[in-house]
Amino acid sequence: MENEASNNSSGWLFFVKVTFAIALAAMAVGIVMAPIDLLVKGYLGVCSLFLVSTTITLSKTLRDDHESRRFHNRISEARTQQLLKEYTE
Repeated sequence: MENEASNNSSGWLFFVKVTFAIALAAMAVGIVMAPIDLLVKGYLGVCSLFLVSTTITLSKTLRDDHESRRFHNRISEARTQQLLKEYTE
């Protein structure tokens, strides 16, 4: 079987990491510099961290689900090929 894994370039990985860091820093600076009470800043900070955490978890879960479906499809395809091979022989 052919390898269907797509490898990301080092430039793309760098871009993704840097933009994530910039977005996180911009959010933190925006919360800290906002002219609001400390209690509200704390609430926004905790909510922002929770949002980042759940986004990462969602991304990982969707990727894992996609990979498991792809693996299942490859197994089914291999079984079908085996049956066809046995039938045609």
